[in-house]
Amino acid sequence: SVDNVPGVRGVGPKTATKLIVEYGDLEKVLAGAETMKTSKLRDNLIEHADMARLSRVLVELKRDCPLPDALDDLKLGAIPPLPLKTFLDEHGFRSLSAKLDLGGTPGGPPTFPRADAAPVASVGNAPSTPALPPMPAIDRSAYECVTTLDALDRWIADARAAHVVAVDTETASLDSVTGRLVGVSLATAPGKACYIPLGHGGTDMFAEKPEQIAMDDALDRLRDLFADDAVLKVGHNLKYDIGVLAQHGVTIAPYDDTLVMSFALDAGKHQHGLDELAKLHLDHTCLTFKDMCGTGKSQISFAEVQLDRATEYAAEDADVALRLWKLLKLRLPIEGGTRVYEMVDRPLASIVEGMERAGIMVNRDYLAKLSGEFATEMLRIEGEIHALAGQPFAIGSPKQLGEILFDKLGLKGGRKGKSGDWSTDQNELERLERDGVPIARKILEWRQLAKLKSTYTDALQQQINPTTGRVHTSYSLVGAQTGRLSSTDPNLQNIPIRTETGRQIRDAFIAAPGHVLIAADYSQIELRLAAHMADVPELKEAFAQGQDIHSATAIELFGESNRDTRGKAKTVNFSILYGISRW
Repeated sequence: SVDNVPGVRGVGPKTATKLIVEYGDLEKVLAGAETMKTSKLRDNLIEHADMARLSRVLVELKRDCPLPDALDDLKLGAIPPLPLKTFLDEHGFRSLSAKLDLGGTPGGPPTFPRADAAPVASVGNAPSTPALPPMPAIDRSAYECVTTLDALDRWIADARAAHVVAVDTETASLDSVTGRLVGVSLATAPGKACYIPLGHGGTDMFAEKPEQIAMDDALDRLRDLFADDAVLKVGHNLKYDIGVLAQHGVTIAPYDDTLVMSFALDAGKHQHGLDELAKLHLDHTCLTFKDMCGTGKSQISFAEVQLDRATEYAAEDADVALRLWKLLKLRLPIEGGTRVYEMVDRPLASIVEGMERAGIMVNRDYLAKLSGEFATEMLRIEGEIHALAGQPFAIGSPKQLGEILFDKLGLKGGRKGKSGDWSTDQNELERLERDGVPIARKILEWRQLAKLKSTYTDALQQQINPTTGRVHTSYSLVGAQTGRLSSTDPNLQNIPIRTETGRQIRDAFIAAPGHVLIAADYSQIELRLAAHMADVPELKEAFAQGQDIHSATAIELFGESNRDTRGKAKTVNFSILYGISRW
């Protein structure tokens, strides 16, 4: 079907194979159709015999094409190693270069020399690799818990003198928009870090609140430091800390984010969490949140963690972030990552945080109405499924559904998993639908509505922030290797659009009174790049004339361009662009 070869209605791969094995070839199958017992299969074979013959022609390899070159002339010879190695090294394919025995070392971050090693000499215009400054071993017992304004003033003075300070925040929840600030940690040099508790206590874990600086007093002093242009602020996933401190009118600028730096250098090679990078680059195992707060029903808030333990955990995060910054900052110019980090990736942290904090309005009443309509429609379809099955059963139970389809109804072609239960996944149901099984189509309809109801219309209502009345997603700057943002809690980048029912959910997102929502996108940017890079005259001419390539493809394929046909044409265009094959 993906190649638009019609075949014979109701005849899938298994039935076709059985017929070919029994009769020998297509013509014998069609000739024998008259003698078959009366059935839908017999009628379809007779009615669609000409289409079957046409389909056979369409899928047959053409073997009488004149070849401009002999096959032997097309044989791939040896690849010249030098230009290939240069290309692979330039684009970071170190593992492939090593596998092809072209020299070099497998992928991974470059190995820096010790501080006492002689600098590596530069070759031609290539920069020399600088030596890393010496850094003491991580000693959590050396971290300071700051509980007086005098001590805080001393740390602020140290930060101004160093012109760089690592910053991390601790909160009572993971919500940067409304999460309560519990404390701030600073690091002014490797091994020199502190934790400033601001919101510990007030729960059953403490008989009384532990000694700590009043939050307003501490933030009044930190506010100037965090906005000081002469002091660089360093953090890991600083977008989160920017959001937490923004609740208190505190701005962080200028800044460097080691999460984003790591992604700019090593996207796709490994994860970029603080713990992973500490182990990879510093050979250090960080304390975990689970170590501090436990898990499950016994888990406590960070505000309930004893100050000595909280200091070790929080100050370590700032210390590790500063050490990673010293490592990664050196690599950026050496590996050509400075431009994209400075001009694209780093500025995004504060911009995206602002997007998260702003959130988007959702019409709760409309979502509730949709949920009710979906529930009513699911009940109607459920009744039809039970009638087709001859008995009631739990449609949402894969085990019960498999027993109905393949044991009771005796449908053929089913497969069992390792557990011994029948598979009823999407592919299996779509196969049955193609084979003309009515109950399969109904189950797919029911599942689509159940998915829309549980994932969107019900869940989105629960995720409306009670304080702001908006939905606040979290955008990850490092969630996709392509550099795109990814969205979680909730994912607002996968709101359905392909079906009319799914598109109804998009109507729930609304603008505030006196405002409008706008949509902006590059116009067919991938095809424009392809037209330029591949120098395709037809594409270049089409763009010069202002044509919509997807609409033009839709008209050529389907005779008209509407929302559905243009979407299918877009899939075809991108499939060709990205090298689709039948496999």
